[in-house]
Amino acid sequence: MDDTGHKSGHLMLITPERVFYAGLLGRPRQRCSGGFNIYVAIEGGLWLTTADGQESHGEMVALLPNIRHTIASDHRSVLSVVIEPESVRPGALEELAQRLAGPEGAAFTSRIRAAYRELREHHAVNDFSSAEFDSLCLGEALPQRELDPRVARAIVQIGKFSGEPVTAASCAAEAGLSPSRFLHLFKEETGISFRSFRAWKRARHLLHFANQDINLAHLAQDIGYPDSTHFSHSIRRFYGLKPRAIFSGSRDLAIYSHRHASAG
Repeated sequence: MDDTGHKSGHLMLITPERVFYAGLLGRPRQRCSGGFNIYVAIEGGLWLTTADGQESHGEMVALLPNIRHTIASDHRSVLSVVIEPESVRPGALEELAQRLAGPEGAAFTSRIRAAYRELREHHAVNDFSSAEFDSLCLGEALPQRELDPRVARAIVQIGKFSGEPVTAASCAAEAGLSPSRFLHLFKEETGISFRSFRAWKRARHLLHFANQDINLAHLAQDIGYPDSTHFSHSIRRFYGLKPRAIFSGSRDLAIYSHRHASAG
């Protein structure tokens, strides 16, 4: 836990299934998050452009997971809520996206701004379950997805980031399934391939270290990237920024990391 962001107001709360970010947006380049993103302007408006050419503008814009997009803002900083799709009942994020784009949108925007003030004033010190996070930011807990225990165990293994990188073969063996059957089950349960899921979680894990003075080559190796080139390409694809730019823009970011919070 790092308190460097108290003066700037820049902060990030990270739990296994949610992220709340208040900080610099960075130059508008195409990105493709693995999570459901809600962007809220601190001041002025936001412009969202998707890879297929759809455009939207407002104080708040929301985007389903794995959609390439560019986000720009009138203000240098932005608020962002990220929800991990495998943690939420199938269809719930689509329903939420419709509500965010409808008459309730202004109320959601106000609530997320209020959540930022709450987190800033209380320094985000308490462990947050996903239900508590949702209640703070959305006013209600999103319905939790019930995953097959074998897939749930694999997700826990992927999220440990210690020792050798987790493979589909090792997860399949632990689940007592053939690799092909396990891969099919994983995609069936989560809605995304094992490889894509692992790539996103690997990039997401970088967030825990974003405000540290750290050797990026060593960090890439620790997280499980085969080399620095792969690391840089992957991070840029997900965040629209090179790793060095993320770290440079996060020096005054207070990071609160709750790695053991659950959906309960």
